[in-house]
Amino acid sequence: MADMASFRDAVTAWAAGGPEGPARDLAERLSVRTVVLVEGPSDTAAVDALAARRGRDLAAEGVCVLAMGGAMSVGRFASLLGPCGLDLRLTGLCDEREQGYYVRALARADAAPQDLFVCTADLEDELIRALGVARVTELIEAEGDLRPLRTFLRQPAQRDRTAQQRFRRFLGTKKGRKIHYGRVLVEALDPARTPAPLADLMAGL
Repeated sequence: MADMASFRDAVTAWAAGGPEGPARDLAERLSVRTVVLVEGPSDTAAVDALAARRGRDLAAEGVCVLAMGGAMSVGRFASLLGPCGLDLRLTGLCDEREQGYYVRALARADAAPQDLFVCTADLEDELIRALGVARVTELIEAEGDLRPLRTFLRQPAQRDRTAQQRFRRFLGTKKGRKIHYGRVLVEALDPARTPAPLADLMAGL
């Protein structure tokens, strides 16, 4: 049975030079109406976790959250999925430093650049600020990662960084950790303190 993961895989294959047909067929069968372009799987994990907390099934709503493997790919995906391709509504969640890539790509694809939600620094930075370092430390301990965190914090390279910068860097030091904590940090949020880029994205879907 086809699901949104199948559509994501078909689009990724198409972007890599594969056939258009499978993606177009699945878009129709699954009634896809909107694609959220994100940089990587940790962003997908965070968006999916927030949707679940709010009782929403994005796939059932025709929304696909698509990790592109980096912001440099946004032009290719926007051209395939936007008005010049599958004619789906495009929106995006990106890091501050990647905003220019998204704006230009969405404009070239005749999509709406205003449907873009920008994280200060990155999504992990937004989540750490929303929760606070003390709460993030508690969550890391609960997930069994306190010892590696303490080892990391003792490294000389971390001495001149702020606490928030250290924690943000820690989340990227092991494969899969950012994805795991994308979900964990979102699930721990006070709904009233959901970072604006995430909250605004969800409200716009």
